[in-house]
Amino acid sequence: MPFVMPDLNPVVPEIVMTIIAVLLLMAELVIKRKETLALLAIITAGVVSFTLIGSMGTTFSGMFVSDGYSTFFKLIFIVNLILTVLISPKYLAVMRINFGEYYSLILFSTLGMMLMASAADIIVLYLGLELMALSTYILAGFIRYDIRSNEAAIKYLLLGAFASAILLYGASLIYGLTGTTNLKEIAAYIAGHNLISNPALTLSMIMFAAAFSFKIAAVPFHMWAPDAYEGAPTPITAFMSVGPKAAGFAVLGRVFLTAFGSAHMDWAAILIPISILTMAVGNIVALSQTNIKRMLAYSSIAHAGYMLLGIISGGPVGLASVLNYMFIYAFMNMGAFAVVIMLRTEGARGEDIADYEGLSKTHPMAAALMLVFMFSLTGIPPMAGFMGKFYLFMSAVNAGYTWLVIIAVLFSAISAYFYLRIVMLMYMKEPRTTVELNSSPAIGLALAVTVSAVVFIGIQPSMVINFARLAVAGF
Repeated sequence: MPFVMPDLNPVVPEIVMTIIAVLLLMAELVIKRKETLALLAIITAGVVSFTLIGSMGTTFSGMFVSDGYSTFFKLIFIVNLILTVLISPKYLAVMRINFGEYYSLILFSTLGMMLMASAADIIVLYLGLELMALSTYILAGFIRYDIRSNEAAIKYLLLGAFASAILLYGASLIYGLTGTTNLKEIAAYIAGHNLISNPALTLSMIMFAAAFSFKIAAVPFHMWAPDAYEGAPTPITAFMSVGPKAAGFAVLGRVFLTAFGSAHMDWAAILIPISILTMAVGNIVALSQTNIKRMLAYSSIAHAGYMLLGIISGGPVGLASVLNYMFIYAFMNMGAFAVVIMLRTEGARGEDIADYEGLSKTHPMAAALMLVFMFSLTGIPPMAGFMGKFYLFMSAVNAGYTWLVIIAVLFSAISAYFYLRIVMLMYMKEPRTTVELNSSPAIGLALAVTVSAVVFIGIQPSMVINFARLAVAGF
């Protein structure tokens, strides 16, 4: 049988990303100014986003799909990549870890996320997940002389390996049951052979839910997140809080709504307690945190609980609300971490919540920016975070989960305490010491983009939500 070259158009963005990431890794040997590598990484993101436009279709015998759903997530990954690169150089210089491979690893991790979003087959999904995870493990331990960074990488690696094993066990069960790893063929087999009540299928769904819950840091698979977020370099903490979480939701939606779509009631019963526990633990444990990176880690856990409501709701409306919220979350979370990075100088870590006391009096602009991001994370109008929660909660109410939304609103009210505590310290306390800001034009640009997006989407939310609905229209 003659060899037929597969259509490479759908996979062109991933090919471009791979080539430039490898070239960037080799260029590090000769380029001394690492800021040049950062600029090249941003240019790469621009080129990849441009090639996304004409990359629709399926290839490799239906194992890889480029559709509106995957493209939306890839845009989130690219935004995450650009913002991470912008907030990194100054921090890397202060921490004396300004190595070129840092930018290549971010590109490889983003490539893994892109593969996950386009995976129409469990094998491709796993390959993308491992590429993303292995790169992120290294980035978490990038401050080699810091024991906290070493601890972050080891915990993330060990628990990540455990989650990958659970995913493979789930995949082996579903393959044994249906004889395929293609998501659409799995869906057709389950519906055609009436396997909805099959115990092996239920066990497989539980294993998939557990593996993906690890990637999105959902309870009880969240235990790696606080230590990994605290110990990792702060730009990588910001990167991890958005990219891998978005990739986790991309595959969660793809697998459960495509492969297991006919068993919605069964897997919704698995995800509902996970969602409630995630909102509870994330918001309640965040109340007692004194380190802002750990506080934002538990905040990130809580937001995963909110986003699970959209997956549980099912259908295009629920899925569109998840895409919309993830897009908004990328801007408000990256903005908050950019302010945290500005407080990291040679003489101060700037990670204790007490460091924010009186910030409005010493650095009013930084305090005003942090106020916007804290209000948005809380869900206070007219910030974008409010609109994100509104569409999420409405999708769950329309799907008949009003009681679940009431629980989510109660936990969202609890979150106001630890977010607004930062605002109170900045505006209602006197500064204990003079805090120096470690700012740069790149961080300034990142903050300008994030705060503009948070305010603009909050006032004009229809553009993003309509784009999200269009992305899932053919899902």
